[in-house]
Parts: sequence; structure tokens; C-alpha cells
Amino acid sequence: MPENLFETQYDLTKKSRLRLFYKSNKIIIYTSILVLIIIIASYFYYQSSKEKKKILLSENYIQAKVYLENEKREQAVKILKDVILSDDPTYSTLSFFTLLNGNLIEDYEEISKLFDHLLESNKFDKEMENLLLYKKALFKSNYVEESKILQETKSLLNKESVWKGHVLLLLGDFYFSKEQYIKAKDFYTQILIIKNLQTNLYEQAKLKLALIPND
Repeated sequence: MPENLFETQYDLTKKSRLRLFYKSNKIIIYTSILVLIIIIASYFYYQSSKEKKKILLSENYIQAKVYLENEKREQAVKILKDVILSDDPTYSTLSFFTLLNGNLIEDYEEISKLFDHLLESNKFDKEMENLLLYKKALFKSNYVEESKILQETKSLLNKESVWKGHVLLLLGDFYFSKEQYIKAKDFYTQILIIKNLQTNLYEQAKLKLALIPND
């Protein structure tokens, strides 16, 4: 009997403490629950919005391709630029390459600004970023002077990347076109001492070295 009485008193004391805790902290408890609900709802809303945006960008990209197939260049370019500025790593990049590879924009400054926007406003994995940096250097090599092209390629030359060999070939070709054969030879030779590059890079470097005058 005394044991049961003790247990009953213990339970009452425990319940009283819980009740007291609840009364003292119910505002905090309700606020915490509300905040949690808002966070969960916001997360699902964000995911839903993100998915809808992805679908819309996909549809816009496809529509731009359709316009190009029907030779409606102006409409296609407008859509592709809008997709680039939407800052989606996948469709912004696809749209930009479509513009670049199709020579749909001839203005050097506009292409340069789109390159910069793409790199600054999106998060890419390391090799995708390196690809974009290489493409940017390749594009600018037709327009800028030596100091600029060296600046554009500096970061790629200073790190290990699958695109390093391509950058060395680009610089070799840059100097070869300007008949600065000593500098061109230096970059072509660097390709030959790097292991595990694509076979065609070695072949192109050897071919260009054979074309360099011996004097």
C-alpha cells in the first residue's frame, strides 16, 4: 500500500511538473511548432518551384531549337539569352553553347559578358568550370592581344585538368599563327611530356612542331 501511494504521488508530481512546464513555455512550444511547419512548407514549396522552373527552362530551350530549325533566328536568340540569364547550370550552359557554336551573336563584347555572367552566377563542378574557362580563352584568342590570352589561360595552366593539354595547344597555335615559333614550340613540347592526354593532342602537337622552321 505505501509503495502504491508513493508511485501515485510520484506520477502526480511528474504530471504537475509537465503541466507547469507546458504552461510556462507554451508560447515557445507553439512558436517552435509553427516555425517548424513553416520551414517544412517552405522547403517543399522551394523544391516544387525549382522543379517547375526546370521544366519551363527545358521547354524554352526546346522551343529555341525549333525556332532555329525553322530559321527564326531572332526569336531563338532572345529565348536562349533569357535562359542563360536564368542562372540554371544545365540549361544556361546548353543555351550559351548553342549561341556560341552557332555564331548566333557576332558582337564580341556581348559574348564576353555572357561568358562572365555564366561563370560568376552559377556553381559548376571543377571540370565543367575548366571547360568554360577553356572555351572563353579559345573565343578570346581570336580578338585579344598576347597579355590578355595569357591572363585568360593562367588559371588552367596552373592546375591539373583534362583541359590543360587543350590550353597548351591553343597557346601553341596562337603563337604559331603570329610566327612566334620559339614560343609556339615551347607550348607544343609541353604537350608531349604530359602523360595520359588524348592521342589527337599528341598528334597535333607533333604535326605543328614539324611545320616550325628550323632556322
